[in-house]
Amino acid sequence: MGIRIAVVVALLVATTGGTALADTDREVIQQGLDEVVQAGVLGAQIRVTHDREHFTARSGLAELNGVRPVPFSGRFRAGSITKTFVSTVVLQLVAEGEVSLDEPVGRYLPGLIDQRITVRHLLQHTSGLADHNELLPLDPAGFEQIRYQHWEPAELVALSTSNPLEFPPGAKHDYSNTNYVVAGLLIEKLTGRSLERVVEQRILKPLRLNDTELPRDDDRIHGPHARGYWAIDGKPVDITRFNPSVFWAEGNLVSTTKDLDTFYTALAGGKLLKPAQQQELVKTTAISPEYGLGLTVQTLPCGTTVWGHDGGVPGFGSLVLTTPDTGKRVAMSANTGPIVGDPAPGLQKVLGEIFC
Repeated sequence: MGIRIAVVVALLVATTGGTALADTDREVIQQGLDEVVQAGVLGAQIRVTHDREHFTARSGLAELNGVRPVPFSGRFRAGSITKTFVSTVVLQLVAEGEVSLDEPVGRYLPGLIDQRITVRHLLQHTSGLADHNELLPLDPAGFEQIRYQHWEPAELVALSTSNPLEFPPGAKHDYSNTNYVVAGLLIEKLTGRSLERVVEQRILKPLRLNDTELPRDDDRIHGPHARGYWAIDGKPVDITRFNPSVFWAEGNLVSTTKDLDTFYTALAGGKLLKPAQQQELVKTTAISPEYGLGLTVQTLPCGTTVWGHDGGVPGFGSLVLTTPDTGKRVAMSANTGPIVGDPAPGLQKVLGEIFC
């Protein structure tokens, strides 16, 4: 997303110390969450899992000036975590012979983007496509003017392609949300169905992710949820509701910590992809050393390797991480307040206790 929790990447590099998850100190987790809230985040919820045992924790409020705590099983906008779902579907289609990772996208979507860009380039953010989010008014004052506007995916791609490529395809890794809008269009072209329907049939229903959806135009979050805010001209504005079509295949997912934990457990455990595509999912390169295909792959200083993704859209930030053997896992969401300070120390404490 154009609005992501950029601090997460820095945290994964900085995290050190702690204990094995089997001995995780829940008080430390709670202290870390409380510090995140004290830094200016309105509320946070977390699900921590060790093998088949898990616990949840929360801190802060579900709404500004209220008394209701963040719901343990509340739904939230999961932002760029959507990308892992989209990449998974593309890799399933690869396994079925419907598409090839190293074929030009133009073979399937003629004339849409530069003919040198392959499917792999999209999923690994090495296409060179300009990020259309950088061309949209996603600052608080600007987004307020477009928050209920419907966007067609082709409009978002056109914003990107109105600019030249930022580098030759395959030359470097540079995160661009446009890559996944194109990937979403590719899925629809290959299947003849909407992206939302395909994800539902291939992932949501088989895994019984009953609290997860990809809303195309519905501006509401259905079911229990916290509310997100930001400041415009120094005044708090509730930004919970907006038309999610602006973030479509790049980040319009609504989910829960439980559902995201279930999805990443199934994905990392090899239940959604065949072995060849599973290897492609987590394969990194010298050009893209910490990003596979829709999935971050990082080794912490303490030696623990984690797979996952973070996400951020107006009002919400999220993070899911798992060890490759799925033995240690965390899913977290935060609803933002009108003024957000630096949640890094608190989040660092949480991740350090879980994984290191």
